[in-house]
Amino acid sequence: MSERYDKELSQWVDNEKTTLALQHIASKLLLERDIELVLFRRKFYDKKLSEIIHDHNYLSQFSGVKLSTALSKDLAEAISSLPIAPSRIDLGRLSGEYNTEGSNYASVLDFIKAKLDDFIGVDKKKLVPRDVVLYGFGRIGRLAARILMDHAGSGHQLRLKGIVTRERTTDDLAKRASLLRKDSVHGNFGGVVIPDVENGAININGHSVKMISANSPAEVDYTAFGIDKAIIIDNTGVWRDEKGLSEHLKAKGADMVILTAPAKGDIPNIVYGVNHENYSSKSGKIFSAASCTTNAIVPVIDIIENSLGIDQGHIETVHAYTNDQNLLDNFHKKSRRGRAAPINMVITETGAGKAVTKIFPGMKGKLTSNAVRVPVPNVSLAILSLQVKKQTTVAEVNELMRNASLIGKLVEQVDFSISDELVSSDVVGNSHGCEIDSKATIVSEDGKRVVIYAWYDNEYGYTAQVIRLAKHLAEVRRLTYY
Repeated sequence: MSERYDKELSQWVDNEKTTLALQHIASKLLLERDIELVLFRRKFYDKKLSEIIHDHNYLSQFSGVKLSTALSKDLAEAISSLPIAPSRIDLGRLSGEYNTEGSNYASVLDFIKAKLDDFIGVDKKKLVPRDVVLYGFGRIGRLAARILMDHAGSGHQLRLKGIVTRERTTDDLAKRASLLRKDSVHGNFGGVVIPDVENGAININGHSVKMISANSPAEVDYTAFGIDKAIIIDNTGVWRDEKGLSEHLKAKGADMVILTAPAKGDIPNIVYGVNHENYSSKSGKIFSAASCTTNAIVPVIDIIENSLGIDQGHIETVHAYTNDQNLLDNFHKKSRRGRAAPINMVITETGAGKAVTKIFPGMKGKLTSNAVRVPVPNVSLAILSLQVKKQTTVAEVNELMRNASLIGKLVEQVDFSISDELVSSDVVGNSHGCEIDSKATIVSEDGKRVVIYAWYDNEYGYTAQVIRLAKHLAEVRRLTYY
């Protein structure tokens, strides 16, 4: 028994050493060359060694790909030896391909040269960094700041330069820095946050971010703070139409606006991964990242419509309570939302069904939707009950979702769980638009009614989608090998 214990412990230590070497390579590539290595979208940089080992073990189970830290390290070493352009490269996909094709190559290096031939040559992708301003610093704004810092790398993509809030008192800056540093739902920020009162800024991981006071968007002169051609991410939700959001573009130094809420009128509602390629900086200056629920359900609708076809359906959202609701019973302009959020389930409307038709006009009249706000602070659940055109099975539906989570255009939007024990808190911090609960999938006996349960972090996952859209519109997305 003691021999087995010692042997397994020794193997674990060796695995940690291998993982440390892998993480060192991944960190250098990111910080020095803007090359980010991931394992089916799980990062290596700034992560515990044991978490990276866990990712290899867990992802091997549901992906069907034999993963190991040793192979990941060998692939990373080969990538680091080549003049590869700024990119995001999935070692999970490469591992699967090497397992089946590796014998055709003389070495891992030759394999990587063949697979990443289009990436070799630093001129294949030139990044011109863009300034970003967060207009508002609430739940979404603070998470956007965290994600922007997490993705900062060597600073050649999006650069957070300013945060706009209402007029502040002398101690507001310290309080806002504290709210960024500590979060009751998402935990402590894994970095350095220092309030710089003298310069009216917050220093976040070495980035001096100006704290700007303003009562209206048009009154700000961003150039006075060294900010120019900035993308303004409006996360206040105060203005949702073209007239209101256009006020941002009157500010000196502002170039584009992204709204973190469903827009009204003709403003494009974009779900990154599904319809983002229809839009660019040449399409206009004002865009919407739709809603958290829309970002969760649209990828699922896309998969089912393209594979099985949809006749009609209903979407029920079990949604975490939000700041719009009251802690205790009080007046609210909308029905039921005035009742205390932490102790009530509250039926309310959602525009998710209608929002789908803005992205898929062919869905008009096919979907109904409603929502129930429940007493949890974060993570929601979309239940999609869909009448499909083709007969199907639970296994087929789950395989469609699993494949979408592993390879293709929706790998950043769709995650996939094989756990019998998945609950809402497990989804906190998931950067995907949704996580499919495969164990809950239902198909009727006639094979025509499909029920899919899609969890989503309505704060972090949605904000990650916003940042992906911002990178796309700013034209600072790296090459990707997914």
